[in-house]
Amino acid sequence: MKIRVGLGFDVHQLKEGQDFWLGGIKIPHTKGAVGHSDADVLIHTICDALLGAANLRDIGFHFPPTDNKFKGIDSKILLKDVVNLVAEKGFQIGNVDATIALEKPKINPFIPEMKSVLAQLLQVDEDDVSIKATTTEKLGFEGREEGVSAYAVVLIQKK
Repeated sequence: MKIRVGLGFDVHQLKEGQDFWLGGIKIPHTKGAVGHSDADVLIHTICDALLGAANLRDIGFHFPPTDNKFKGIDSKILLKDVVNLVAEKGFQIGNVDATIALEKPKINPFIPEMKSVLAQLLQVDEDDVSIKATTTEKLGFEGREEGVSAYAVVLIQKK
């Protein structure tokens, strides 16, 4: 059996008055992420990890921020497209392990819903989606509440 792994990373600035989309759900908070799409840093990270594992370049290559058809797009649509690209290359998703770094809001209460949404999009069991949250102990842009970052590792295998 052929297996591959991919690593994803993304970062978005946080700004007052923006909606905060994370893991496919809207998180109540006074700040939200800024981006060309809905700026869902977790989904973007998972997309990059999957694309990397399948050797399909990166999210910016497939969905360039210069293309207005992606302006404000729901990142769940992007993830569905990435899952299809990975499947077209003959792979199925094994699991995803992701970490979100931000000071506020606290993410733990929202993890079960994010896992449910992502598992459906990824076509895997919820047990195959791990989401963790951490702070940076008030250090860096995440600690100053200026931005949010996320990391993901994925495993894919040939069908």
